[in-house]
Amino acid sequence: YLLVASVPYLNSQREIKRGTLVSKITLAGDRTAPADDHVIFFIGEFPCDVEGNPIQGIAHSSADQTLDNGLVINHSFSNKPPDRMFYDYHEKITSYVNIISSHAQAVDPAVTAKTFKVVESEDPEIVFQYFDTNSSRAEINMISSKLEGLKIAIIGLGGTGSYVLDLVAKTSVKEIHLYDKDTFLQHNAFRAPGATPKNKLDEQPKKVIYLHGIYSNIHKYVIPHEEHLNFSNIDQISDMNFVFICIDTSEEKKLIMEELLARNISFIDVGIGVEEIDGALIGSARITTCTPEKNDHIKTRVSFSDAGDDLYGQNIQIAELNALNAALAVIKWKKIYGVYHDQEKEHNSSYEISINKIINDESIT
Repeated sequence: YLLVASVPYLNSQREIKRGTLVSKITLAGDRTAPADDHVIFFIGEFPCDVEGNPIQGIAHSSADQTLDNGLVINHSFSNKPPDRMFYDYHEKITSYVNIISSHAQAVDPAVTAKTFKVVESEDPEIVFQYFDTNSSRAEINMISSKLEGLKIAIIGLGGTGSYVLDLVAKTSVKEIHLYDKDTFLQHNAFRAPGATPKNKLDEQPKKVIYLHGIYSNIHKYVIPHEEHLNFSNIDQISDMNFVFICIDTSEEKKLIMEELLARNISFIDVGIGVEEIDGALIGSARITTCTPEKNDHIKTRVSFSDAGDDLYGQNIQIAELNALNAALAVIKWKKIYGVYHDQEKEHNSSYEISINKIINDESIT
């Protein structure tokens, strides 16, 4: 049976109610066959017109009837186009919805059967809490599916790392591992996605716990690790398919990169450099990509020394640069897996703020 819920109608007291249309449905493999029956069932009171009288021209029978386990209908209606059957189930359902709802809409024009009810996913193989209707709406399911099965790590959940999570959580990757032992403090709220409630700041949660609480609402397999990576636990990323490195320059970053290079695991390192000149800020947002095909540039493109006088190292709040840095990194990651075309195959990019230009280097020829 095909069930269409939340169809607005008027009852005999001229109150707006919502009922469910139920149609027998004929399938041909994984498709519907042409509609071969113009009768439809209804769960609810008998729909009435604006005067409170039963709608003329649809009455067929009124009696409770059990169609299936837990499926009990109250009425059946009969109405069809002149001299023919309905072409398909879309026409059948639309016709009955229009007949029934038009009287409710005469009382309240805002009521509609198009409620966009969220369809939850109960299949453990599906990583989202509800179905990805965005990809299906754009008809890019096959392209989006290229990311399925990937285990991703995001190391560092500060400004840029949290925006990387925001974007990756909306993809069909198998797992998203978060590594950071720091606390989510007030300054973090000004360079992270969304708006942090004050009560959350009062709790002083760990970054990975706070962000897990948000992004597990859309992705089932966001996995928090309340720790920094070092010599004792570096093997945790040995089975990742891809890693985003979003931490300040340090010996830990060098260790992480050496481990990934040794295991031929592709990764992207992000960085922002900002300084003040004549009362305004100047700087750049960099993404450096390393793959098994191209990684000899890492020592010249990534610094492992302290940030020094760089203003970003002083926790200056630059949410837009964090978001841009993350977006460039995620776009490059998707290029690697064939979601986007990658004509340049650049392995280092830098957005220069003052000239509004992206400079690409280290291309594979």
